[in-house]
Amino acid sequence: MLNDPRSHGLWEKTAPQPPATSALEGATEADVVIVGGGYTGLSSGLHLAEAGSRVVLLEAKEIGFGGAGRNVGLINAGMWVMPDDLPGVLGPVYGERLLDLLGNAPQLVMALIEKHGIACELEKQGTLHCAVGPDGLKEVEERYKQWSARGAPVALLNADQTAKRIGTNAYAGSLLDMRAGTLQPLAYARGLADAAQKAGVVLHTASPVIATDRQGSRWVVKTARGQVSADWIIVATDAYSTGPWEQVRSEQVFLPYFNFATVPLGHNLRRSILPNREGVWDTKEILSSFRMDQAGRLVFGSVGALRNTGLSVHKGWAKRSLKRLFPEIGDIEFECEWYGQIGMTDNALPRFHKFAPNVIGFSGYNGRGIAPGTVFGRTLAEHILGRMAEADLPLPLTDPREPSFRALKELWYEAGAQVAHFADARF
Repeated sequence: MLNDPRSHGLWEKTAPQPPATSALEGATEADVVIVGGGYTGLSSGLHLAEAGSRVVLLEAKEIGFGGAGRNVGLINAGMWVMPDDLPGVLGPVYGERLLDLLGNAPQLVMALIEKHGIACELEKQGTLHCAVGPDGLKEVEERYKQWSARGAPVALLNADQTAKRIGTNAYAGSLLDMRAGTLQPLAYARGLADAAQKAGVVLHTASPVIATDRQGSRWVVKTARGQVSADWIIVATDAYSTGPWEQVRSEQVFLPYFNFATVPLGHNLRRSILPNREGVWDTKEILSSFRMDQAGRLVFGSVGALRNTGLSVHKGWAKRSLKRLFPEIGDIEFECEWYGQIGMTDNALPRFHKFAPNVIGFSGYNGRGIAPGTVFGRTLAEHILGRMAEADLPLPLTDPREPSFRALKELWYEAGAQVAHFADARF
């Protein structure tokens, strides 16, 4: 994307074309202006337009340019935080409310895909959170205990059951979550954009917002060549925020994450490696993830940036690790490589912000963007439509706050991942 093959890799290569858009030119009016063309912005626009609102969406680059078009493609339920810990962090009301909303969020994603006929390689076979060693097994056992107590369709698999589903004996067990699944993330974003446009949302790409101005009860949102007057502004830029809402990016620590996609595997390998096409990630601190696309490419990723020395270090690690997990795969070649940035908040939970009167947004998805972004977009629409009061939102109102030593932490994550991957699977 934007002539950078390492920005979106396989997803750009295999996604359907986005709907036709253009940059904003001149002045226009709307009920709501949405800033950001990822899952949150597109979902909120779609739900607002279906309810009859006039919506203009402004995207600085292209649809799905940020995390929406670069991620692994796991439709996860919940967040990284253990379910029982959420009420302690957010309080019993918001904690239980967020658990319920995000636990059921994959259902909304799959329903929208079905309703709008979005071609995005949807797989509904669940995900596997795989235990590395005894400590990892304790973690997935505890997650199983907490989610199953809440009635979630999860199962605890032993080592043999896990090996049969994945095709490797590397894991001590796993948590199978049947609420979850996988998809082609950029294709999903483009499909949401197409559905939103058909519902009446006016989409403008290559239109970064440079300023806003309050004029009476209305907002004027300005780009380099145009402006939109609206009653409401939805800020849906998250970790890639710049301009007037750069504080959204500043309250998050960037964690780089890369993916490599193999050439399509042969039919025999595809029968033994992830034959049911679950999405997989492990319990390591520097985690790994992998899943299969519909053409049989194995998409394998971890923490790190594919730039400078990181490219050779992480590529070498990925090849060694795949060969260790799946010896039968041999010296497999990679067809695509790409990376992006995950925005991590200080408590690994998302945020709800009100930047000014009628200027609102959710952010801080901590690597869980697909389902939360989609359901938070619908939530913003319901709030603006008057169907959900602020007191009934799934998160309390907070002010953006920059974490201490943010820049140093980001340098440490990128450098530390290189050191770890240089050594791992080598010695």
